[in-house]
Amino acid sequence: MKYLLLVGAFILAAGTFGIPSNAMFQDSTIKNAVINEALYQEIKSYSEQHEIKPIDAKVDRVWKAMPGYNGLVVEVDASYDKMKTAGKFDETKLVFKEVPPAVHLDDLDPQPIFRGNPDKPMVSLLINVAWGDEYIPAILNILNDQQVKATFFFDGSWTKKNPDLALMIYNEGHEIGNHAYSHPDLQKRSRTETMEEISKTNDVIEQTIGFKPKWFGPPSGSFNQQTIDVAHELNMKTILWTVDTVDWKKPEPSEMVRRVVSKVENGSMILMHPTDPVAKGLGAMIADIKAKGLRLGTVSDLMSENRID
Repeated sequence: MKYLLLVGAFILAAGTFGIPSNAMFQDSTIKNAVINEALYQEIKSYSEQHEIKPIDAKVDRVWKAMPGYNGLVVEVDASYDKMKTAGKFDETKLVFKEVPPAVHLDDLDPQPIFRGNPDKPMVSLLINVAWGDEYIPAILNILNDQQVKATFFFDGSWTKKNPDLALMIYNEGHEIGNHAYSHPDLQKRSRTETMEEISKTNDVIEQTIGFKPKWFGPPSGSFNQQTIDVAHELNMKTILWTVDTVDWKKPEPSEMVRRVVSKVENGSMILMHPTDPVAKGLGAMIADIKAKGLRLGTVSDLMSENRID
């Protein structure tokens, strides 16, 4: 519209000085202005038709706290600037901008998190570590070969006994979470005991690798609202899972992979441990998940509102 106004003003001025208005349209500058206005309106129309609204974080009846997801719009002016020289619409030159939701995960009351946003085509691997040291090198090699980063939840007592292994996992670029100190059943622990279990583990992890976790994974998935509230007071969110490998039951690796992958979808978080079935089946699991068009990332990646397009 701004280009039409410019043209109109120019024509009006020409009339004032006695220049025939139809002669002005023979001027190439004016013709280009009209053509460019048409291009601008085409981009604007495309933007309106293809706008993706952001999704607010919410507390779901089943899945509890769920993160939001950015929307997407075309930046009309920036897209026009890239197309104006050629003077024609080119979808490859569109400039997009992400639009954040109005409600974020941090805005919600303390709730457990079982999955990411169902519109985000990403999956996270949660690896709880309190034992199984002998399988960790093989698992790290697979993750490295597949260029996948996982979130490892460290038991505090394990971390204290295995500082070198804990540091190796962290230095490989994986995210570290808190898995309490002594693998307690937190439903049966007092508020003070729960606070000590989580705080003590944070301290050990920070002393070992220089990083303080922001995600807490309750041992055996045992928790109550007190657990969630204590973690929240420590500026942590409580992470559960969407799909369980049940690897501790020593399933046949290919069967474990088939069962898990059949349940995986946008936003899934997959629970596993450093076990023999995982060491043997993880490569195939990752390949099959990627074949479903899903990206793999850390819990932080999955909880992020950033789009995957």
